[in-house]
Amino acid sequence: MESDNDTRISEFLLLGFSRESELQPLIFGLFLSMYLITVFGNLLIILAVSSDSHLHTPMYFFLTNLSFVDICFISTTVPKMLQNIQTGSKVITYPGCITQIYFFLLFAGCDDFLLSMMAYDRFVAICHPLHYTVIMNPWFCVLLVLVAWIISVLNSLLQSLMVLQLSFCAGMEIPHFFCDLNQVIGHACSDRFLNDMVMYFATVLLGVAPLPGILFSYSKIVSSICGISSIQGKYKAFSTCASHLSVVSLFYCTGLGVYLSSAAPQSSHASVVASVMYTVVTPMLNPFIYSLRNRDIKRALKRIIGVPVM
Repeated sequence: MESDNDTRISEFLLLGFSRESELQPLIFGLFLSMYLITVFGNLLIILAVSSDSHLHTPMYFFLTNLSFVDICFISTTVPKMLQNIQTGSKVITYPGCITQIYFFLLFAGCDDFLLSMMAYDRFVAICHPLHYTVIMNPWFCVLLVLVAWIISVLNSLLQSLMVLQLSFCAGMEIPHFFCDLNQVIGHACSDRFLNDMVMYFATVLLGVAPLPGILFSYSKIVSSICGISSIQGKYKAFSTCASHLSVVSLFYCTGLGVYLSSAAPQSSHASVVASVMYTVVTPMLNPFIYSLRNRDIKRALKRIIGVPVM
């Protein structure tokens, strides 16, 4: 290996969305608004559930964890992008890039696991209502969340440490608004075969593998709902899982968009747009989806903010 490839670089350049200076204020205002809405909305969900004893159930326990992870998820990428726009700099330090990769993978993995847990919770509640309190006991719910965090931490730690073993050439430009793992590995000068294999394996194991479980849960849920005789009973059963199904669809559809856009040749702009949907829009919409379709959350939010929620 040549000596210049062994030299450790000190920074990367995040090219972002556009190099046109007149668009930067618009991009800054748009993403600042989405970031504040996401943080405020998810904090309201956490406060609503925490302040109402009627919401201290497994479903809302997972929802508060999801809201917390969504706040952390969007905070991993957007504040740095806003800082770069404000200062007119595209620089992110090498340690900063590795740190961003670590936390991005951590919270993306937790997001995926929590959606799977919420699907299982709805499956037990609708398909096995008599055993719900026994199966979904508090200790089991805490254990599920703890396992999700441990697996996500180990995965993000492994892949971040493996990036540290790569060598990069000078003048590293990343056509993204954050340090995307795939983009960073793709710019390595040293052999990246092992990194690619671990990345693809982790994507299949942690990202794709939970999907069949979610689909199976909802197939059983739909089957059980169809067996309910009363229309009111069907509506009540469907309303309890409609919000979660919307979030799951949004999460996986945008994630699939990121994968397809990154796999296509000469698609850096499309990949950036798809990543915005996945990393910014989805966490922003989650509070609206859950609050607008959930009477319990609406009631708790009304108690907190003092005005009715639509």
